Amino acid sequence: MPRRLKAARCAARLTQMQLGQRLGMDENTASARMNQYEKGKHAPDYQTLWRIAEVLDVPVAYFYCDDDALAELICLLAKQPPTTRTELLVALDTNQTSR
Repeated sequence: MPRRLKAARCAARLTQMQLGQRLGMDENTASARMNQYEKGKHAPDYQTLWRIAEVLDVPVAYFYCDDDALAELICLLAKQPPTTRTELLVALDTNQTSR
């Protein structure tokens, strides 16, 4: 989770301070708290991670996924419209069951 948090924050072009402030953290502690999350010293609770995901425009599942390729697929899939997601799921399921 720490590595993905930093990657998502950097992709959003936010500093640790800016992300923390967007989450409503105190200006004096925002950067330090985000740094602790990114270094893995502390882990945000689910609600905080959900808010982080919302600010960074990634699904919260992205942070919990233990496979890098799957994490990227989750992000790509989340950016698709619902109809496209459904079509992709059907296509993948059809491909899996036809084997």
